[in-house]
Amino acid sequence: MSTTTSHHPTARSRIGLDGLNFFLADVRDGVGPFLGIYLLTRHDWSAGQIGVAMSAMTFATMLAQSPAGMLLDITRFKRALVAVATLVVAICSVLMTQPAFVNLPAIVLFQALMGVSAAFLLPAVAAITLGMVGNRRFPHRQGRNEVFNHAGNVVSALLAGALAHFLSIEWLFYALVIFALGSLISVLVIREKDIDHAAARGKTESTSPADGSLLHVLKNRRISMLGLTLVLFHFANAAMLPLVGQYLTIGDRDAASLYMSACIVIAQLVMIPVAWWAGRRAMSWGRLPVFMIGLLALPLRGALYAVSNDPLWLLMVQALDGIGAGVFGVLWLIVAADLTHGTGRYNVTVGVLGTLFALGAASSNLVAGYVVEASGYAGGFLFLAAFGVLAPIVYWLGVGETRPDDAGHAAAGKVNSIPTA
Repeated sequence: MSTTTSHHPTARSRIGLDGLNFFLADVRDGVGPFLGIYLLTRHDWSAGQIGVAMSAMTFATMLAQSPAGMLLDITRFKRALVAVATLVVAICSVLMTQPAFVNLPAIVLFQALMGVSAAFLLPAVAAITLGMVGNRRFPHRQGRNEVFNHAGNVVSALLAGALAHFLSIEWLFYALVIFALGSLISVLVIREKDIDHAAARGKTESTSPADGSLLHVLKNRRISMLGLTLVLFHFANAAMLPLVGQYLTIGDRDAASLYMSACIVIAQLVMIPVAWWAGRRAMSWGRLPVFMIGLLALPLRGALYAVSNDPLWLLMVQALDGIGAGVFGVLWLIVAADLTHGTGRYNVTVGVLGTLFALGAASSNLVAGYVVEASGYAGGFLFLAAFGVLAPIVYWLGVGETRPDDAGHAAAGKVNSIPTA
């Protein structure tokens, strides 16, 4: 039974959700591309070894994502899951700085544990948000979530870069603990009674007993095509920033952490207004034109990276990441909500989609490292850009527009009455 039907959360819960998105910005992605710099500069790992280590987190997320979605569809302890996951990420990040654990098996294990934790964080926040505001207001609120998420990324990147440059690169990992504590406090600020757990899984009063099985989800043709879009996008995108970090390191090892921070900050600063814009335009323009803008920015970015390894050029091109990822982070969860509204299986769908894009991301980091070893960094960027061209084509032809006929989802039945494979 729903805990509330008004979808008007208290100011305390709204502030808690803002804070959760801000602090989880650092926690959700773990150490991210800084891991490659750390392993390269401190321990002289090869590009292939770094690729294996970084892909471990995304492969673990891939395997855990669907079970996480199933659990979120049935549990009322969403806040507790977020709290436990943030603690695991913080502990693993600190252990990776200890000399005894800086070897391939240990780093892979820690990355895998962080990946399992990350599998719960994004869908849990999406579920809590949907349960707090309802489907009608979800696009607007999801845009706000991403604004705070990107703001958190800016602050965490600046903090991590400064600590690494002026103290030591190990402080990149310690900074994660601060954000984990902020995440714990924020999720406890959200009031349990402000979360409608039926709405959090896309269930409505007219919903018949939901079939949340993976088979039922994957039989939906448009959801399958959305999943393929996510695989292609993340395969093209995931390895780009780590490769840029390594590319910059070749030119100036001492300033690599500052350059990487600058790359992240530039992209995130662009993402803040883009996310705000995308959440609103998805309601007025529709999902399709907004999503296409984000998808097309990715291959252009990859092609431009290959032009030069000049730090200033790479930093300028990085602004395109703000457009692509800024739109993507808002739109894919909105489109998933459109396609599952009234079914009661939103979270398991997000889990399945998360598994698919984690597959793309893990494969990207794993393959790109060896492509670079064989053809150089320019060849690696062009290889990724080529796959990025396919994502908007698949989305345009296979998914199309998903916005309901009216803001109240009166046409939800029409949206969800879609062909099955």
